[in-house]
Amino acid sequence: MLSLDELRGSVDDGRIDTVLLTFTDLYGRPLGKRLDARFFLENAQQGTHACDYLLTVDMNMDPVPGYQLASWERGYGDFHMVPDLATLRMASWLEKTALVVCDLAPRDAHGLLAQAPRSILRRQVERAAAMGFQAMAGSELEYYIFNQSYRQAAAAGYASLDPAGWYLEDYHVLQGTREEALNGAVRRHLTQSGIPVEGSKGEWGKGQHEMNLRYSDALTMADRHVIFKQCLKEVADRLGISVTFMAKFDSSQAGSSCHLHLSVWRDGHSIMEGPDQLGPVRSSEVFRWFLGGWIAHVPEFMVFYAPTVNSYKRYRSGSWAPTRLAWSYDNRTASFRVVGKGQSLRIECRIPGADCNPYLCFAAALASGLDGIGRRTEPPPIFEGDMYAARALPAVPATLRDATACFESSEFVRQALGDEVAAHYSHFFHTEQDAYDTAVTDWERKRYFEQI
Repeated sequence: MLSLDELRGSVDDGRIDTVLLTFTDLYGRPLGKRLDARFFLENAQQGTHACDYLLTVDMNMDPVPGYQLASWERGYGDFHMVPDLATLRMASWLEKTALVVCDLAPRDAHGLLAQAPRSILRRQVERAAAMGFQAMAGSELEYYIFNQSYRQAAAAGYASLDPAGWYLEDYHVLQGTREEALNGAVRRHLTQSGIPVEGSKGEWGKGQHEMNLRYSDALTMADRHVIFKQCLKEVADRLGISVTFMAKFDSSQAGSSCHLHLSVWRDGHSIMEGPDQLGPVRSSEVFRWFLGGWIAHVPEFMVFYAPTVNSYKRYRSGSWAPTRLAWSYDNRTASFRVVGKGQSLRIECRIPGADCNPYLCFAAALASGLDGIGRRTEPPPIFEGDMYAARALPAVPATLRDATACFESSEFVRQALGDEVAAHYSHFFHTEQDAYDTAVTDWERKRYFEQI
């Protein structure tokens, strides 16, 4: 991490000449600008501007009509990128470059831009603080590694790619060693860039791996999550290989998840453990109510955990992805897996895929859990056994269409986000669904070209 004085010293001695200013769009992709480092130092508090259409584009960067925030009718003006100097760091995988995460502010108004993903999480963090709580969080990301470069993968239509591994490599050290050119380099770069890493391991897919970062407060964790993904992609690109964070890249392989870990703290200590016995868990009221609220509001906020059509293809029995809404203790068939004890007691939500936007994920989790605390929502009874076989339990929403309808009709979502923000994201998810509905896929050509 860098202070402004440390950045100035690094610029003076030639170690840094560029500062990368970033924010994420609705998909969670980092966007931004590279500034000359001396120019940044002269204008560090002011930041820079970016076109407001960036929060209304689709995956291909085409402007989408129907948003209130920005449109052709409104002229596509600017919003302001405000550097959060607490995030200023070396980006050691980039030559002579520092990186800073920005909040977004309206061009002609004070405060944060409500629709920006980081603003949405900030609002929930502030709500927690007003209630006397701090949320500590971790996210575990899985991804597939391929031997083709991104350009080669695109030229091949992302078909018949060669995975880095050729057998299921969950915890396998030998296959992990073969992939250390990427994973080892990323672990070292992140550590050198102010992002402490716990470790990496092979996962339950061919060429699939997982890397875990150290937990932190929720906003810092979301920042780390985004920077990690970008670092991994850029190091892979430099090595002439590629990675994907698609939730379900191949129907015959395991999906890639983003397991979210959350605990509630006060005065520097977790307050999840308490005198009450909840199954095998010694829990506090805060733990119970937070868990109850989180589970209760999953259907309404499902689009924040599973934002694409592809996301929902991960939820299959026996796939390590959950299909039912319930909680259990140290049970990987559960959508909510409670783990740890004492100060490490926490809730692991296994619903999000690796394609999620972490700011939106953590915001949904916090809004739901805080509502549970406020309403004293009790969780359902603990489930023990194979949750895939528990047909009586409520199911995870099955499609983006179903989840969007639930999000759109939810009074709780509108209360948590505000009407303007809720409408913005409803339009975003409808746009994503419409793009899929009008596409002709390889599956359709293979199935119908000759036989119909």
